[in-house]
Amino acid sequence: MKLFYGCLLLLFASVPPTSAAPQPAVHGAVATVNLLATEAGMEALQSGGNAVDAAIAAALTLNVVDPQNSGLGGGCFFLIRLRDGSFVAIDGREEAPGAATRDMFLRDGKADTHLSQFGALAIAVPGALAAYDHASRHYGQMPLARHLETAATLAANGFEVSPALSARLKEHAMDLQRFPASRALMLHENGTPWMAGDRWVQPTLAKSFRAIAENGSSWFYEGPFASATAQWMKENGGLVTAADFKNYQLKLRQPVRTTYRGFEIVGFPPPSSGGVHVAQILNILEAFDLKRLGAGSPEFIHVVAEAMKLAFADRAHWLGDPGFSNVPRGLVSKEYARQLAKKIDLKQAMHGVEHDTPAGAADDLFSKHTTHFSTADASGCWVACTATINTSFGSKVMIPDTGILMNNEMDDFALQPGVANFFGLVGAEANAVAAGKRPLSSMSPTVLLHDGKPVLSVGAAGGPTIISQTLLAILYTVDFGMPIQKALAMPRFHHQGQPDELRIEQSVPEKTRRELQKRGHRLVVVGSLGAAQAVSFDAKAGGFNGVSDPRGAGQGKAF
Repeated sequence: MKLFYGCLLLLFASVPPTSAAPQPAVHGAVATVNLLATEAGMEALQSGGNAVDAAIAAALTLNVVDPQNSGLGGGCFFLIRLRDGSFVAIDGREEAPGAATRDMFLRDGKADTHLSQFGALAIAVPGALAAYDHASRHYGQMPLARHLETAATLAANGFEVSPALSARLKEHAMDLQRFPASRALMLHENGTPWMAGDRWVQPTLAKSFRAIAENGSSWFYEGPFASATAQWMKENGGLVTAADFKNYQLKLRQPVRTTYRGFEIVGFPPPSSGGVHVAQILNILEAFDLKRLGAGSPEFIHVVAEAMKLAFADRAHWLGDPGFSNVPRGLVSKEYARQLAKKIDLKQAMHGVEHDTPAGAADDLFSKHTTHFSTADASGCWVACTATINTSFGSKVMIPDTGILMNNEMDDFALQPGVANFFGLVGAEANAVAAGKRPLSSMSPTVLLHDGKPVLSVGAAGGPTIISQTLLAILYTVDFGMPIQKALAMPRFHHQGQPDELRIEQSVPEKTRRELQKRGHRLVVVGSLGAAQAVSFDAKAGGFNGVSDPRGAGQGKAF
């Protein structure tokens, strides 16, 4: 099972021991995949930190306890709603090395996806630490060193391996064995993986965290870690150099904003495709009375799936790093959405959907495996952050003597026209490999506001299904007025255009599936689709709320 199915969260409102009835959680909330990470975030909040501090504390702890999904060897999109109402979008996405070339993964004229998914060539320059450092210095209330020490202590003392981590280690043990540092730290001496309940101690990771705490992020980007990575790359046929680390710069982006039935939707801009296409699909769906169609009805699923096809066709053609490719702002215009909505036939599925061209495509442009966690505090500061090293354990490469596992984000580029990546996505020239370029992502950290006040922070893990999961959470809460618990429990479906199949959860009734097949949909029934998580604020109850995907078991707290 892919890494993203293990990324879950659960939030519990704390109940004062002297009260028989639950009291609203009024101070803040932390939602992550793992109880230890949630507790680190909660401790930051309860010690005077804000939602940014809580998010960073949680992120660093996840590096220790959930390394299959995220870490300092990867990247993130960090969306912050500040207490004054303004938004900050910090792009800590990984970046192709300076020696990268368009055809670097071609062998005998064909793309070799093994090279883009495993080992040295799969690795892009990581940006997560740069994002966390910037967020801490500019928007947090605690020093980054404090959060690093909390995570380092956990790594040094050890923790019990979770069933989810044990399962991923077992699944990928053979690949991890190929790299000595990964094998030494992540497997037993005989090559067997750590089992659930084993105590795992990571002294080298603790040492790295403490070195960053003492010396700052320059230890990572300009000092010993950059040098160690460059040396390993040189010895193993990689391209990343010390200069690539030194030249890495985070990007501050302008969030994508749209409205949907009285709510303001704030998402992440390119190189995220999530913000653009969540907004685009919502704009298309405004032309339809979804409430009348009924939640989960074949008519509802059909219309939403058709809108997904249209958006993913545009994604494949237009989306890429805005510093290298022309990404039209018109993709999120209401007029363009109305134009696309006319293509949807309520009775018949479309096949072979091609991209369209929004107005201003030539000159009105965006300026040049995964976990999601959300935090919020009573001051009005909210965070939606999605972090990743791409597939489970990334490239499977751990830099010797550092404990830091590296991403395989180069696989998110379009390696060759018509060649699908790990997630089945096919891209065009806009997402071709280039030196210093950031690969396209589906990560979709999103915040919803009503009457100017934040009411929902939502995101997901699951490759391209991140977009559909985030979208469906919004539709079920806004169109059907569902509480977030029910919204995340509703059956899911996903269509990304290529392959031409509607992936749908087995919980969807057979009668509904038959109706969809009559409309021409090619169904692929799956057990579950990804894992979405959200934090909300209930104005009537006066408190924070959150919920984990019922498809798994995560942890979280509010107080």
